[in-house]
Amino acid sequence: METWKVEAEDGGRLDVHSFPTPAGLDPTTAGPPGVVLIHGTLVTDALYRPFARKLSVLLGRPVHCYNRRGRAGSAPQPANYSVQTEVSDLAAVMRETGSTDLVAHSYGGFVALQAALTLPVGRLVTYDAAVSLSGNLGHRWRPELEDAVTAGQLNRAWAHLVQGLATAGPLSYLPLGALRMLSILSARTNLGAEMRQLLPTAVTEMRAVLDADAELENFTALTTPVLMLSGGWSPAYFAETGRQLAAAVPSINFQVVPGQLHEGPIRPGKGLAVRIARFINGTDGQARRLGRRR
Repeated sequence: METWKVEAEDGGRLDVHSFPTPAGLDPTTAGPPGVVLIHGTLVTDALYRPFARKLSVLLGRPVHCYNRRGRAGSAPQPANYSVQTEVSDLAAVMRETGSTDLVAHSYGGFVALQAALTLPVGRLVTYDAAVSLSGNLGHRWRPELEDAVTAGQLNRAWAHLVQGLATAGPLSYLPLGALRMLSILSARTNLGAEMRQLLPTAVTEMRAVLDADAELENFTALTTPVLMLSGGWSPAYFAETGRQLAAAVPSINFQVVPGQLHEGPIRPGKGLAVRIARFINGTDGQARRLGRRR
């Protein structure tokens, strides 16, 4: 893995991690076109690096993941943050890495679909893309989340976020008091503490999704081949959005991945990576074999 920086249009710097880069060459050196992996909300790209490594082996191409705004190593979210901030940052990463294709999870899927409307994206795979259509995600927004973050009540904020998005599986349906206790316990772990620190970014990112609320016709001009995936055990609203978009946009194909939760891309196993690699390489293309130790 190589770590380096990309400068965004507004001068902010983005922390990029590349898998693999040919020995002795700069990540921007001409070679096979790269793939950019865009992470979801409340996390950093660190959780996705094993998945990026798998994809790079399967594809035989460089895969680059990066920390979006507000994460360690990258610039903070600007005061005028919106999805256009993310699209502009993604354009810079694609340009500097020589990448043509995208793989994106959750909020990253929302960013990638918006980007594909204006950027030269070759192929795109999303997993549980957090897209709001005709206000269908409006009721997922909890004003109490923003109030709690502003007041510094991070355990309460985490509980409202989990209940609102329902992305934590059965845990999402626990009472708020129980979720607050889980937040207190999880804060003792490195991942839990990191998530608490990222709660302010979750507020601005959820607002960006709602502010970009779209109608189906906003995507009908999309010509990029898109595979929208949703976990069989993910919240149903992700699959419903995927089905609606696939029915309205000829370039979009929707599939359910049985047995997968919302966090599919960051869980062990290679099945999801193989499915994604085959699409990125071409619908009938072949993915390389993944070694036993990867």
